Amino acid sequence: MNRFPFQMPELHAYPLVIFIMLVMVFFAILFLQSGIDKIVDRKGNVEWLMGHFSKSPFSKMVPLLLTAITVMEVLTGLAALAALAMAPFVNLYGFWMPFAASCSAGVTLLMLFLGQRIAKDYAGAAGIVPYFLVVIFSMLIFGAISLMTF
Repeated sequence: MNRFPFQMPELHAYPLVIFIMLVMVFFAILFLQSGIDKIVDRKGNVEWLMGHFSKSPFSKMVPLLLTAITVMEVLTGLAALAALAMAPFVNLYGFWMPFAASCSAGVTLLMLFLGQRIAKDYAGAAGIVPYFLVVIFSMLIFGAISLMTF
């Protein structure tokens, strides 16, 4: 009987585990730093965003929308950390957690992208696209591999 129920990945899976870990660290840094900044400097963020959205339909909803995006960023960062912690045990748990963290990252980035487009900050919206491409690529990889493992 195996006293240690976790199975380490087989040797051929290590590059995949490293890929998962790198992507999840990237997401954790991206979203936790941004979310924590919004918590620590909420007043400064509200002031800046009020000016940014002053001529948009979101102008009166800035504090509520800032709270929503902050919650999403922090939850996405925490999901990435959870997926990072589970990455060495990918044989046991599969790819659902990195895939879920990637999905959450996609939703969060789409929320930010929508805000930038509504505010007519097209350069800011374009700056989100490379991050979104990382999300799409990671979702494709995690989704394809999870299909192959069943």
